[in-house]
Amino acid sequence: MFERVRARFAAVDDTPAVGLFIDGPNVFRDEFDVDLDDLREIGQSLGRTGVLRLYLDEHATPGLIQAAEARGFEVVITSGDVDVKLAVDATALVAEGRLDVLAIGSRDTDFKPVLEYAGAAGVETVAIAPGAHGRSDALRNAADEAITLGS
Repeated sequence: MFERVRARFAAVDDTPAVGLFIDGPNVFRDEFDVDLDDLREIGQSLGRTGVLRLYLDEHATPGLIQAAEARGFEVVITSGDVDVKLAVDATALVAEGRLDVLAIGSRDTDFKPVLEYAGAAGVETVAIAPGAHGRSDALRNAADEAITLGS
């Protein structure tokens, strides 16, 4: 797994800077059995996780927020659309040149342009689906690597 990402950075003695962005409302749903530790481990397996963020809306439970913070996630709570905030933040970090790898956990095709922009900017991209029936083919096809949790 992650052969392309590792191969790209094997030639240089530099650990890639990873940005892991998780779309909480689309990933933490009753029909998916997603574990915060698994998400964090995916980010760590890609390189040095410089950004580890979980985006949630105002309906997020205090237990989820506390569990995410305890596992090292920066929790971003929005009163508006989670997708917009995540997409803007991820795109800004790519544009600033702060990421070598962009990983987005979601099943929402709205993030396809973000992955495409990152790829065009020379950033390796990873799409993380919360489960086989939660996988977006558009995200999977736009990314360099695709991961489906629980498979």
